[in-house]
This record gives sequence, C-alpha cells and structure tokens, in this order.
Amino acid sequence: MEATFAKEIAQYLVAGEVEKREVTKVTAELKPDLTVEEGYLVQQELVAMKLAEGRKIVGPKMGLTSQAKMQQMDVDEPIYGYVFDYMLIENGGKVSLSDLIHPKVEAEIAFVIGEDIEGPGITGAQVLAKTESVLPALEIIDSRYENFNFTLPDVVADNASTSRVVFGTTIKSPEQFELDLVGATLSINGEIKELGAGAAVLGHPANAIAMLANMLAKKGDKIRKGDVILSGALTGAVLLEEGDVVSGKFDGLGEVSFIVTE
Repeated sequence: MEATFAKEIAQYLVAGEVEKREVTKVTAELKPDLTVEEGYLVQQELVAMKLAEGRKIVGPKMGLTSQAKMQQMDVDEPIYGYVFDYMLIENGGKVSLSDLIHPKVEAEIAFVIGEDIEGPGITGAQVLAKTESVLPALEIIDSRYENFNFTLPDVVADNASTSRVVFGTTIKSPEQFELDLVGATLSINGEIKELGAGAAVLGHPANAIAMLANMLAKKGDKIRKGDVILSGALTGAVLLEEGDVVSGKFDGLGEVSFIVTE
C-alpha cells in the first residue's frame, strides 16, 4: 500500500475521533482488502500525525489479549496501539461523553518499564525482571467505527480503539504479586458488572508485554524505559452512560475510578 493512501486512511480515522462521529469501517469502502500489515502502516501514519501535533506517547497498549477474543477475531496473536498524553484522565476524575463516540470501559494492569526491552525471544519472566512497577488502570476504548463493527485490520488501523485511560495511584513492585492471580472487579454505580483475573491476559499479564516486545522487534522497534503499558483487559468491556460512577478494584493494587459526565 502506498504511503499516501495509508496517510489518507489515517486522516479519515483521525477526523472521526476529532469530530466525535462514527465512520464506516475501512474495509467496507476505502480498502476492502486491507491486511493487518497494512493496518499497522495506517496506524503508523496516525501516530506520526499525532506526534506532529505535539502529542506525546505514554506507552503502547495491548488488545485482544484473551484467548476468547483471539478466537473470535480468528487471530493467533494480540494487537497493539498507542496511548497519548491527551488521553489521560486523573484517578477520580471526569470523562466527558461529549468528547467521545460510544465509549466502553475495561479493567487492566499497567506496567511501568524500568529498562528497554528488545525482542525477539522475550519471555514474561524477562519482562518482570525489567518492570519497575505495576498499577491498576481503567481503559476507555472508543472505536471510531459504526456500532463497534470492524475487522481485525480495521481495528489495528484505528489505533486499537484507544481513547482514554485512568491510572490508579497505588504503585507496587511486581515482585509483591502473583499477577496472574490478581482479581479485579469492574463496578458501575456500585454494582459489579464484570470481574476477572490476571490469568485472563494470555495466562499472565507479563506474557502480553513479552509478546508486544517480540511484535515490535519485527519492525525494528522496542519497548522503552519509562513506557507505561496497558497489558490487556482482565474484564469484559461495559458501555458507558452519562452519570455513571465507574470503579475498578484490584486485589492488592487498590482502586481506580472516574465519573462520566455529559
């Protein structure tokens, strides 16, 4: 795919985000035969556009990290996208519906990376050895596509539906936990809507970070010291509505929350 066409698709998707409106998936009209590799080329152009605007990358994020989701999308590895500084919401803060399209929330464990991690061949154990700390997070995903309807190449191109992130303030060393056994509940207005454990993320959240390092190595890139990386959802995603008080509680990692406003 020509770089100019990849850039055109990226501009199409960014326009949907900026204008807070749904767009038709890329594979419906713009490029029906879009491949996953081409989706990452579009994502690369999208990231370049945001960097050119002065945005800063907080870190990569992983998506489709549960076996069920991978089977649903007929893939054998997760996908990744990037979290930018403008997407951050403070713990206990407000998420405005008018800034988004049709947001959903899910609970995740984030990794703060202490040393560069460069694949291939990285393992979860190597990731843990180079992880400075872990913290709880709520990710708000918001596909730009109509009705969250997309193929795998579509969602890759759309920066893996990345939209907003709330990080908790409890920061712990990964050595203090069996992260695969950490349980989490996702509550809306005091009612538990979803629950899960670290094992839902490829058996152990560190395995997702290892897979990310190995995927990045294919394009000559790496995980960098200081990156804060979302490892993937422990819970299912819940659609947000105005007035929702959202809380994620994680065993040993505390609570992270936000309020949904108009």
